Amino acid sequence: MRRLLLLPLCFLLSRAASAQEFNCQASVIAPQIATAQTRVFQSLELAIKEFFNSRRFTNYNYAPNERIDINLLLTISNQPAPDRFEGTLQVIYARPVYGTDYNSPILDLVDDQVQFNFLENTQIEFAPDRFINNLSALLGFYAYFVLGLDGDSFSPLGGTEFYNQAQQIMGYAQNASESGWKAFEGQRNRYWLLDNQLQAVFRPLRELLYDYHREGMDKMAEDAAAARRVIAASIEKLKTVHQAKPASYNLQVVFNAKFQEIIELFKPADPGEKAKLFNTLQIIDPGHIGQYQNMMRGS
Repeated sequence: MRRLLLLPLCFLLSRAASAQEFNCQASVIAPQIATAQTRVFQSLELAIKEFFNSRRFTNYNYAPNERIDINLLLTISNQPAPDRFEGTLQVIYARPVYGTDYNSPILDLVDDQVQFNFLENTQIEFAPDRFINNLSALLGFYAYFVLGLDGDSFSPLGGTEFYNQAQQIMGYAQNASESGWKAFEGQRNRYWLLDNQLQAVFRPLRELLYDYHREGMDKMAEDAAAARRVIAASIEKLKTVHQAKPASYNLQVVFNAKFQEIIELFKPADPGEKAKLFNTLQIIDPGHIGQYQNMMRGS
């Protein structure tokens, strides 16, 4: 459990030196490739773990028990050349809740525009101030995006500097031949994920990360009813985001990670509180309306 759970000031003070930020678990699978060579995927899996676990991304200090748990599942669907791969990357990040052994899910995203080159038994080179290759840019982007989410959850808008680092990677990747980096390629890619996160209209979403986790989840053991009220109020504020950007990618990403937790949190709430929250959720997250109906039934 990270020390910075104690209070926001600790977040600023405990990360003043240098240490790795991540505890990464990674899996690489290729279920659709009949001639897949197991060794290259094992090598890629190890290289991804080392990318996160052996590299320092910030100037802050993360003690071993404060490192950010991140889980990656890289599914290779096509191998057009011996060193060329295409597929999807699932990125999962959950934040520890103070005083418990529970991790609250914040990110569960599948990037379906993954293309890169990789040679067996090589390391993944990375520099935040230049584009080396698409694999390192892809992993570096998500490293900083997760750092941004983590920072926002412990301090109000505390992830800004990390989003800015991700934005720098995005800028250098604009000339990459691979997809996922450009605005015109669609509304559900890396470009819009980050661009939305930094827009003023999405500020309630970033404020939710702090209010929901620091003022809600971290205080659930002290007063569950009060914590739920804080969480419900933070969700209510997302109506303005929905009104400005209906069906935005970022709202979908957040609720894809959060919907089941929200259901469990509010099952014991009083009927009036649940009804108000349900009315909001069916507007801003209609994709999970059936599951939210279970919340209303308390089942």
